[in-house]
Amino acid sequence: MKDLFGKALLDYQNGNYTEDLITSTHISDEDSLPLPYLFRDYKNMPKLEQEALKLSKGKVLDVGCGAGSHSLYLQNKGLKVKAIDVSQGAIAVSKLRGVTHTENKGLLEETEQFDTILLLMNGTGIFQETAKISQYLQHLKSLLKANGQILIDSSDIKYMYEDEDGGFWMDMNAGYYGELDYFLSYKNEKEVPMKWLYLDFDTLKLACDTVDLKCELVLEGEHYDYLARLTL
Repeated sequence: MKDLFGKALLDYQNGNYTEDLITSTHISDEDSLPLPYLFRDYKNMPKLEQEALKLSKGKVLDVGCGAGSHSLYLQNKGLKVKAIDVSQGAIAVSKLRGVTHTENKGLLEETEQFDTILLLMNGTGIFQETAKISQYLQHLKSLLKANGQILIDSSDIKYMYEDEDGGFWMDMNAGYYGELDYFLSYKNEKEVPMKWLYLDFDTLKLACDTVDLKCELVLEGEHYDYLARLTL
């Protein structure tokens, strides 16, 4: 990983903002991801994220913290927050912005236990593909305290396969339609492609059932997105 995401965050943090990140997938064209959006405050967050932050309690793990916006909000509310990210640049920016407890690591490397685990901005993406969902859910389960909760969001992207007649053109013999090849570029440099997973709620709930996690729908967004709460 070249950590172009981290480089972009550092550029913005250091006042060198000249262009945005460019993202695409194997089923969608290029789109810009505005850097200011990654530094947004609470009032500019989507309702799903706001609700997740309202529900957060106790000792919190912010998985894939990015620029640390969620961690900062909760920290300022007096909660004890640990922010982790595989991006060195993201962790550096989170520290510069004032997040007190950060670690440059992946979710599967985490061993502490928490009252609340946050996986936001399509938190299921970190699972990468359906074959790995169980592994990640089992690990998340091991990180929960007795009355703990996992707050995770995602989207049902079935709509992206819909044609003008209302039918769907996806190949039913292929893998799950939410498994995407994700591409990112910044300042004309391309990141190493990665797998990214969008999960519809029913599939997430079924996966949770198989590892004995309760899964409830907390809130639905305006565009096929949702927030779910997983508990022991």
